[in-house]
Amino acid sequence: MSAVSPLHAPHKTHSAPPETRLAALRAELARRGLDGFLVPRADEHQGEYVPARAERLAWLTGFTGSAGNAVVLRDRAAVFVDGRYTLQVAAQVDDTLFARIHSADQTASEWIEANLPAGARLGYDPWLHTPNEVEKLKAAAEKAKGHLVAVEGNPLDAVWADQPAPPATPALPHDIAHAGVASADKRRQIAAELARAGEDAAALTLPESIAWLLNIRGTDVPHTPLPLSFAIVNADASVSLFIDPAKLGDETRRHLGNEVSLSAPDSFLPALAALGQAGKIVRVDPASAPVAVLEQLQAAGAKVTRAADPCLLPKACKNPVELEGSREAHRRDGAAVTRFLAWLAREAPKGTIDELTASDRLEAFRAETGLLRDLSFDTISGSGPNGAIVHYRATEATNRVMQPGELYLVDSGAQYLDGTTDITRTIAIGQPSAEMRDRFTRVLKGHIAIATGRFPKGTTGSQLDALARLSLWQGGLDYDHGTGHGVGSYLSVHEGPQRISKAGNTIALQPGMIVSNEPGYYKTGAYGIRIENLVAVTDPADVPGGERPMLGFETLTLAPIDRALIAPGLLTPEERGWMDGYHARVRETLAPLLDAETRTWLEEATRPL
Repeated sequence: MSAVSPLHAPHKTHSAPPETRLAALRAELARRGLDGFLVPRADEHQGEYVPARAERLAWLTGFTGSAGNAVVLRDRAAVFVDGRYTLQVAAQVDDTLFARIHSADQTASEWIEANLPAGARLGYDPWLHTPNEVEKLKAAAEKAKGHLVAVEGNPLDAVWADQPAPPATPALPHDIAHAGVASADKRRQIAAELARAGEDAAALTLPESIAWLLNIRGTDVPHTPLPLSFAIVNADASVSLFIDPAKLGDETRRHLGNEVSLSAPDSFLPALAALGQAGKIVRVDPASAPVAVLEQLQAAGAKVTRAADPCLLPKACKNPVELEGSREAHRRDGAAVTRFLAWLAREAPKGTIDELTASDRLEAFRAETGLLRDLSFDTISGSGPNGAIVHYRATEATNRVMQPGELYLVDSGAQYLDGTTDITRTIAIGQPSAEMRDRFTRVLKGHIAIATGRFPKGTTGSQLDALARLSLWQGGLDYDHGTGHGVGSYLSVHEGPQRISKAGNTIALQPGMIVSNEPGYYKTGAYGIRIENLVAVTDPADVPGGERPMLGFETLTLAPIDRALIAPGLLTPEERGWMDGYHARVRETLAPLLDAETRTWLEEATRPL
C-alpha cells in the first residue's frame, strides 16, 4: 500500500481542535488539486472494529461511533450516521463544521449529488471503499457533473501527525478443541466451492474469514480477536497469507503448515497481479473487498467473479463443537451476569451506583471466571434518558447515578475461547411506571415471538422481523434498529451474512447459525428498553400434525428478565408459559454456579409469574 511521498511533505497537525484538523485536511486537498474527500469509518478490511490508526473519522470529526462517514468539500462538510447514532453525533460533532445528517433522511451519495460543484474533483482512498460503494458514489458525482478520483496515499493520513502505528500483536493458533474442524478440512471445503463455481482462487480481505479458515486469532483490533491480514485461497486448497511476519511465532508457523505460504502485506497487490497475468478466474466480494483489489486484478487481466466471500456462510453455520462451546460460554457468562444483577438489586436502591461503576462491576464479575479474553464490545450502560441512546457509551461527562423510578439498560458481552456472548437486560430501579411496564411487556412479547418461532427451510430473517414488532406496532410504537445480528464463535459479535431486520436479506437461516433476538423501545429523553438473548437455529423437526419439518431457535443466553417490568395481563397463556419455563431453566442451570446469597436472589427473580 502506497505511502505519501516525502517530497513536498505537507505540514502535519498534532492534537488540535476539530476546526484546525479540518482546515489542515482542506489545505492538503487543495495542494493535491482535489475539491473534496470522502472519510469513511473503515479500514482496509471493512471491519466493524478498526485499529487506532484507522480511526480517521473520529480524528477528523470527533464522532466515535462504529458506523458513519463524512464528506468534506472546500466550503462545507457533512457527517452521516444511522438511527443508532443520531444522539451521539449531536453530542460529539460541532455542527458549525459539519452538517449532522441521519442517513435515512439523506445518504452521502444524495448529499454529494446536491452539493458537489460542477467540475469538482472528489477524492477517495480505494483501500477504504468497496466496489459497491464506489459505484454509488461515482454515479452521484457524475449526476452533479463532478468527478470521483482515486487517490494514492490518503490525504488525511498526510496531516495526522500523531497517527498510531499499525498494530503488530501476535497471531495465535485457535485450538481444534474450540474450532471443531481442522484448518485443512476448511480449506478443502472452500476449495471445493471454488471448483464448483469454476474459479481458480478467491481474494480474502475480511480478517474474520481468514481467522476462521486458518484457525488463528489475534488482538489487532478492540474486542474482536483478529490478526489483520489478507489472503488468497486457491482451488487446490493452498492459501497465501499476507501478514506482518513479526506477528508469527514458531508455534503459529507450525500450525499453519506448508500449504499456507507466508508473505508481508505489501506483497498482496503483486500476488493479485500475478493471478491476473496468468489469466486466472478470481472471486472478489464486492460488498467487503476494497475496490483497490478489484481494480488490481482487472488491470492485470484476471477474470473477476463478483460473489460473496466463500467463507461467510460456512463460518456462520457453527459446527457441533462450536455450538457446545457457545452453550458453555453462555452458562459461564450467565452466572457472571446474574451475580451482577443480584449486586445491582442490592446496591442501586442506595442511590450511589452510576453507569460507569455498574459497567466496571459487570466486567469484574466476568473477569472472575478466569476465562475472559476481552469484552465483545464496549458495554452500553445507560440509566434514565441515556438508555434511550441505542449505542450509548458512558463517559465521565455523561455518567449518571441511577435514580428511583428510572430504567437502567445494560447491553454487554464477552469473548471467551469457546464462544462470544451478547446480552441486554433492562432493569427497573425502584417502582416502574405503568407506561414502562406496558412498553417492556410489548418488547417481551416480540422477544418471545422470535424465540418460539418455527419456520420452513429457506426462510430469511427479514421474513421473521415483523414477529418481533407486532405488539409494538399494535400500540403505535416501533424501534429503528434491526432485531437480530449474527454472532461469531470467538470472533465478531456482529457477523454476517444472516440477520433479522426490516432490510431485505436474501440469506436463509440455516442450522447452526447464531443470531441475536433483541427487540426494543426507546423514548427519547426518558428511557430505553431492550431484551436480548442469543439464539441458535435448530435442525428441522416435525411439527405434530404438520406436513413439513420446521426449523426453530434454541435460546443460548441464560439470565433473569426483570419480573417487575412485566405486566402479566398483557401476555397470553403461552407467553407466560415461555417466560416461566425460561426462568426455570435459568434457575436450574445457574444455581449450582452461584454463591448462596446470589442463589437466594435468583430464586425470587425467577419465580413463576
